[in-house]
Amino acid sequence: MRFFIKSSLFIIFLLFSVSQILPERQKPQYSDDELRKVALSRNLSSIPSDYESLLKLVDTEENRLNKAKVSLGKELYFDKILSYSKDISCSTCHLISKNQNDKTIFLDALTSKANNKTDCVVCHLSDQSGTDRFESAIGHEGRENSFHLNTLSTLNSALAKHLTWDGDIDTVEEQVGHSIEDPTQMSLKADEVTKRLNADSKYVEKFNSAFGEVNFDNVKKAIGAYLRTLTTRGDYDRFLDGDNSAMSKEAKKGLANFINFGCSGCHAGITVGGQSIQKFPVRDYNSIMDVTNSFKDEGREVGHFGFSAGVYHAYPFENRGGFLGKDGKQLFRVPMLRNVTKTSPYFHNGGVSKIREAVYLMAKHQLGMSLTNEQIDEIVAFLKALEGDIVEYKVLDKVEL
Repeated sequence: MRFFIKSSLFIIFLLFSVSQILPERQKPQYSDDELRKVALSRNLSSIPSDYESLLKLVDTEENRLNKAKVSLGKELYFDKILSYSKDISCSTCHLISKNQNDKTIFLDALTSKANNKTDCVVCHLSDQSGTDRFESAIGHEGRENSFHLNTLSTLNSALAKHLTWDGDIDTVEEQVGHSIEDPTQMSLKADEVTKRLNADSKYVEKFNSAFGEVNFDNVKKAIGAYLRTLTTRGDYDRFLDGDNSAMSKEAKKGLANFINFGCSGCHAGITVGGQSIQKFPVRDYNSIMDVTNSFKDEGREVGHFGFSAGVYHAYPFENRGGFLGKDGKQLFRVPMLRNVTKTSPYFHNGGVSKIREAVYLMAKHQLGMSLTNEQIDEIVAFLKALEGDIVEYKVLDKVEL
């Protein structure tokens, strides 16, 4: 046993020593115009600021957008009538406004004896995050997600190709139906949804105007139509649109790092992620047992990622919930990074609370890189530039594209 421990420590020391003598990857220097050109060439693009341009991205033959649909969908999004106990709405777990009406359920959950979640939500109830900021999603009767999966943001979700952690759902309309009927979410069956709405003369009139009748499929389409207009714009978008002063010098360096290090290979597209399913982690260092049960690197307090001898973890953090991704093969929807600084805790089960820690881990396990403090700071500055406000589009009755 003593020999095993000494050998393990020697291997760790050797790996650390090699990492210190390897040459640092050279970073190309870009002017603002060059950086913008490189970003656009990597399929990174801005969110449209006008409704007509948005329609070209989100309108579908199956659910043509118009003012009546979007207005109805918005009302349903905030209405608790769609939950079994009439105590939660879509907006309860997907906060998108500074309205505090859904505050009670969060505070109840935080004070529950069974609660073991982090308390990000206490300080961030007013964030336009599209999430609830819990480690694990909660729903009907305070039930946690069975796999301890946390809530993904509804903001910009219609622009993604995959909507769930395992990538099994591809459209916002399908996701709406799943969320309403799921026993751990809103737990209301389709026929009961239709029955309740048909008993409300206000909704009958609005459904007749938008669709012609009340049915569950049209409920999904109405809320889906609203979700297709829930996009955000910020400094990053203004920079891509030509405003060189929109992003700080540090954020521009972070964008350059993001591209040059290979982050944009997976976190791609207009949503900076959500477009593909990839393995996580790519590089598995957990087979090297860390007998110290923690580590620090270059002065960074990284966290307690070490594991007791003889214990194997699939991820660089505790695998609460036992989720192993699509088909149990550690395949995940690449998270969207827009507003990512507002959606902690991070990773599928909220295993990491701080954005700097998440950046460090992604570089280490996906890219095989050990970033410096300066590089992490620059990338975090770029991620903050991805924060944005919900765009207030002037939704029209009908637009011919």
